[in-house]
Amino acid sequence: MASAKKRPRQENEDNRAECPFSIRIVDPKDKDQKKKKRRRTDGGDAADDDNAQKVNLQMSPFAPCGKFKTYETMDLHYSVDPQKKWIDMTRYNSFVLSGRVANPVARQTTVNGIKYFSEGFIYVANDSSVERQKSGSNEPMLPRKKSEDDWVARILEIRASDEHHVYARVYWMYWPDELPQGSHDGKRTVQGRQPYHGANELIASNHMDIINVVSVTSPATVKQWYEENDEEIQNALYWRQAFDVRTYELSTVELVCSCNTPAHPDRLLIGCTAESCKKWMHEHCIIEEALRSTYERLGTDKPHLPPEPIKEEKNGDDEAQRPLSPTETAPGASHSIDVKSDTMQVNTDNLEVKKSDDDRRAARDSSAPEASAEPTASEKAETDTPSKATPGKATPARKVGRPKKKMSLANGDLAKPWEGLFEVKLKTESQPGKKEDGTYLEFRDLREGVTGGLKTWTESVKCLVCGSWVN
Repeated sequence: MASAKKRPRQENEDNRAECPFSIRIVDPKDKDQKKKKRRRTDGGDAADDDNAQKVNLQMSPFAPCGKFKTYETMDLHYSVDPQKKWIDMTRYNSFVLSGRVANPVARQTTVNGIKYFSEGFIYVANDSSVERQKSGSNEPMLPRKKSEDDWVARILEIRASDEHHVYARVYWMYWPDELPQGSHDGKRTVQGRQPYHGANELIASNHMDIINVVSVTSPATVKQWYEENDEEIQNALYWRQAFDVRTYELSTVELVCSCNTPAHPDRLLIGCTAESCKKWMHEHCIIEEALRSTYERLGTDKPHLPPEPIKEEKNGDDEAQRPLSPTETAPGASHSIDVKSDTMQVNTDNLEVKKSDDDRRAARDSSAPEASAEPTASEKAETDTPSKATPGKATPARKVGRPKKKMSLANGDLAKPWEGLFEVKLKTESQPGKKEDGTYLEFRDLREGVTGGLKTWTESVKCLVCGSWVN
């Protein structure tokens, strides 16, 4: 396997701290094949060969909640070049930096006596931060990306030959802006910062390197963000995703909301309170859905009317509450009679039947000289008793119209026709007129020329996943 590259830097030797070591990532399968082919002539040659070919396993200190597609863990087989010079140095648990002399590359003064421990996080100077330090503090601060700040790393091992030659083997933490081209985020190929990355978010990696400790500028505090606990990342650097340099894969992150995208740590999430759901929703998704539904309901000219108050039913007379049918059987009357349609004959010649207005219009408009024995299609539709269909002829079905297309959200200007017409804000405080705290939506009607109705109103929040109301 090819050797791992150093962290990308500009070729500015004046800012480079001397470091004669490099890391080479080793495929364990290649190591086993070489062992089988290797021939040893004597004990001395075998020992030298072991040192030259020694492969180490670094157990990853990072355990992301998500998964990788290729490898289950970020554990890494590696070797250091030159191997013998690295092994001959003494291993330490910590090192101390003090003053400007101890940190000539960073060109800044560190607090005297700061001790850096193995497994700790550190800031490391890069060319951007060094040049910015050289320029002085009189120039105005220009906007810059996080990746232009000091790099962040986690110390894995400390070795030194003397106080002037102290080195640290580290795992780099990536700023999201530094994700290289060809990185794989699920099924997508990405590069750089993604929409769900927060301002103080880092990405853990197994990108290993060896640095001269004079490049260290200060300790860093980095926490792992477990998405169910936002309190752990307040005012601190954090990571939740990891990057495997062997495959350029990003670990998966939890998908939330009806849009199935990750949570943004710097933006508000609202949780559904239904026990069967408990899903998290993006604030902007809730607002967009509220705007869309309001526009579909009111359009450009229909006013918003307040809901009618629910009227309480009052008890009336006992007579009004009695059922229409008598509950008691009249004296001398039988309970029921069986009617047989094949034996009963009814003479309707002298029977006067009150016709409905529809029947009168049908009789008046009818121009047929004599009645047809076969009922018409309208009579079939109006009769209460089903008629037997003619064999061999299909009953004509109701013609179904073409369904209306839903509003397209991909057509530029038509994507959000409600813009400038309505405004919605999500509130997480007590509603006006209510004592209990809660989450609700505050609407403002910005349309001009619409008379009547309310211009401002509030509504409860509905879950975008299960449709229940959020308490």
